[in-house]
Amino acid sequence: MTVALKIGRVSASRNAQLRAEAAAGYAFVTPALILIMVLLIAPIVVVLLLSLTDYQLGALEWSWVGLANYSDMLGDRIFLRSLGNTFIYVAIVVPGSVVLGLLVAILVQERTKSKAIYQTIFFLPVTTTLIAMSVVWHFLLNPSLGPITSLTRALGLGEFDVFGDPDLVLVGLAVIGIWQLVGFNMILFLAGLTAIPRDLYDAADIDGADGAWDRFARVTWPMLGPTTLFVVVTTTITAFRVFDTVAVITRGNPQGRSDVLLYTLYKVGFQDFNMGPASAMTIAFLVFVLVIALAQAFLIDRRTHY
Repeated sequence: MTVALKIGRVSASRNAQLRAEAAAGYAFVTPALILIMVLLIAPIVVVLLLSLTDYQLGALEWSWVGLANYSDMLGDRIFLRSLGNTFIYVAIVVPGSVVLGLLVAILVQERTKSKAIYQTIFFLPVTTTLIAMSVVWHFLLNPSLGPITSLTRALGLGEFDVFGDPDLVLVGLAVIGIWQLVGFNMILFLAGLTAIPRDLYDAADIDGADGAWDRFARVTWPMLGPTTLFVVVTTTITAFRVFDTVAVITRGNPQGRSDVLLYTLYKVGFQDFNMGPASAMTIAFLVFVLVIALAQAFLIDRRTHY
């Protein structure tokens, strides 16, 4: 009987200790959960609710319109054009910045004494203000005064009005996007390259992988799978958020060929003050980014070696 009482007391004490630990855990988690709800979840909920109204910025009266903003958005030619332009921009920037970032990382990794210098040089575009650099790029590619145009004219190639040509404007904007992202992707790939054990390369040499391409295909590329997955997803999200260069350089011109999703959203919301349709575009933007990121993660993850 005494043993049973002791066991019961020990069990009750243990349960009390578990409850105290759980309460302490909830106490530590609650402030962070409140911050997440207030700073992250609440704004998304507010935007979702606004997308169901005809609210105009500064208006005192508004009414519910349900899914009318979404149906109007799907039939809006400007929205569909900006969505298509955004996908074209992403299709150029993502492979360009990922491949160049990997190539630069491999080349920098082989350096010994000057490695830190090259890392700093290639990372500089990441630290610069893109709005200010957009002005610089606009000058460099100016068809009348730009030094790049002067060089092409001297070489007999003629003048290229990159930001005034409907067929070249997205390519020009994409080049700026790649220029900014290569350094960041390089740092991520360098971290992945540093984590690859040197023993794997020795084993590959024994198996006959004596060439640089063989070692890359058999060791480097498979071992960079998790890093590549992360780089592709983050680069895609960043590319979808293109706004600064469009707002500073082209403002959607020429002929609307550089209209992108975020710039169209900005015009509808903060120039026309139609916050309901702008909120619907915001939700559509979030859905597009989420679906593409999840699809990329799912497809690439199936081919990734951990």
